[in-house]
This record gives sequence, structure tokens and C-alpha cells, in this order.
Amino acid sequence: MIWVDGVAMADGFFDRGLEYGDGLFETLAVVDGRLRLLDRHLARLSVGCARLGLAVPDEDILGRELAAAARSPGAGVVKLILTRGRGGHGYAPDPAGSTRRWLAALPPRARPIAFAEQGVALRLCATRLAEQPLLAGLKHLNRLEQVLARREWADPDVPEGLMLDVHGRVISGTMTNVFAVIRDELVTPALTRAGVAGVMRGALIEAFRSAGAPVVERDVDLRELGVASELFVTNALIGAWPVRTFAAHDWPVGPFARRAQAWVREW
Repeated sequence: MIWVDGVAMADGFFDRGLEYGDGLFETLAVVDGRLRLLDRHLARLSVGCARLGLAVPDEDILGRELAAAARSPGAGVVKLILTRGRGGHGYAPDPAGSTRRWLAALPPRARPIAFAEQGVALRLCATRLAEQPLLAGLKHLNRLEQVLARREWADPDVPEGLMLDVHGRVISGTMTNVFAVIRDELVTPALTRAGVAGVMRGALIEAFRSAGAPVVERDVDLRELGVASELFVTNALIGAWPVRTFAAHDWPVGPFARRAQAWVREW
């Protein structure tokens, strides 16, 4: 028997996504009934399936389902979750198990326009990101580190927190990737040990490089932000937010953030 909040249920409890976080997810922005950066989301999903040993859903079927979800009335976000499905009572996956798809069409997430126009305040999180190269870069379901970090504050005027790894290297925000202009060089933290390789991050790296502004992916020490001339954060839903303040540092909205926002509008 299975009970949820005291009510007997027939199924769902033994899904490995619920039991172990055994799966992946993608959160896609819907713009005028279409999914932004869909190809990049599907590419990251494919990499994640290969790394975790999940069966990749049929491309045509998944494409039709995603397109239908994007056309749902009032949809602003589509969230896709893949799990390994049912798999017995232990950590060893059932070889005969099949990937399960969960899909939701959601309303747009309202955020103040001022965050994009004037920039945001960023805070430092006490929660650190553990190193696990096998999972680094993936949008897997194990997001407890980000959940704990986001519980550290409740100020609506501070929409994002900066997360470091266990060695004090800058990795990302709780929900974003980070870009900084350090000594006239556009830098984003390397994500080979921890963090999520955001689709917006990847699209912007490619766009900047094509425009003749090389982006360097490397380890970033927290102290380097003190000499940065510009800082901005990105993800698939918000696009790009300039960072106005962090710790004792203040920045104007810089040209790299504005160029990133222009590309997001084009996409």
C-alpha cells in the first residue's frame, strides 16, 4: 500500500525520480507560443541521458508534446522532467525499466522589469556546491544544494545568490550562470566539477565568440570579482540580468550585459 498525505494511492511512489532524484529536467521559456532555444535544451537533455544511462525519448514524439504544451493558453514556461521510472526497491536500476516523461505548461513567471533594466543585487550564499565531475553541467533532479542556498534569505529585492564550490571558487547563482568582465576579459566559471551548463550560457558564449569577443571558461576566484568592471547573470527564463551590487562592490550596467539582452530579444 502507498499513502500520500494519509490518502491511499495506486502508483507514483516508486518512481526513481521521486525516490532518488534519478532523472533530468529542462525549463523552457515560451515566447508567442514557441519554445526559445529548444534545440539547445534538447541537446543538453541528450547529453544528460547519455551520462545517466537513460533512454532518450523519441525525438518526434517529444517534439510534438513540447510544441502542444507551448501552445497551451497562457503558457509562459514549459517544464519537462525525465525519470528512470519504476525501478524496484534499491539503488540498482531495473534493466527492463523505461524512461518516464513528465510535462507541464505553466504561466509566465512575473519578475520586476527593473531587474533587467537597472540590474539586481546579488548576495553570497553560505551553502557550497560539492564536486562531482560525473554530474557537473547536467540539469539533473538533485538540486538540494540550490534549495538550501535559496532558503538563506527572503528579501524580494535580492533575487539571486552567488554559490561557490567547496574550495571557494565561483561556480554560479542558485538559478543562473555568471559572466564577469575581469581585466577587459569576458569570463564565465568553468563547470567541469560542479554547476549546471545553462542553455542561455551556451548560446551567449557562442554569440560573443562569433562577434569577436572571446569568452574564457576558467576557474574564478571570489576575490577576482572585486576587480571586475561588469557582472551579469543568465538563464533560460530571465535572459540576462546585470548585477548592480554584490558585497561591497557596485557596478553600472555594462555593454556586455546590454549586448546579451539584445541577443535574447532577437532569439
